Amino acid sequence: MGIGDAAHQEITPEAAHLLISKMVCSLVGVSQTIVIRSGTRTEEFYGKAEATEQFRCSYGLAPEYRRQIAASELQVTAVGPDDEARVVELPRQRFFLATLYLPQLLSSVANPHPLIVAFLRAAAQLEGRRD
Repeated sequence: MGIGDAAHQEITPEAAHLLISKMVCSLVGVSQTIVIRSGTRTEEFYGKAEATEQFRCSYGLAPEYRRQIAASELQVTAVGPDDEARVVELPRQRFFLATLYLPQLLSSVANPHPLIVAFLRAAAQLEGRRD
């Protein structure tokens, strides 16, 4: 995206380019439905257009960078009710996906979270290529 000095407000609050900034409303302890964009790897992994996730965050992508993000390879692939980013991915990578929620909170041995399954499959494919 051409932002060599992009920073996180919690770590470097005085930085000039706070790509990650404090959200207006904290999502700590919130359960929220996300809308997954069609035709994305995120949709492929979930196999559906919506999911409810558990959040533990107060920081997210800064809204003022939305156009710059949209023009980059980084894609917003799921949004919350406020239409703000909840999942981003780099679709040309084997597995590059970032969420504002913690998939492990809703995962168990009997019912693993779809993103954890997708990550393990990508890792297994990579390991298989080394043989």
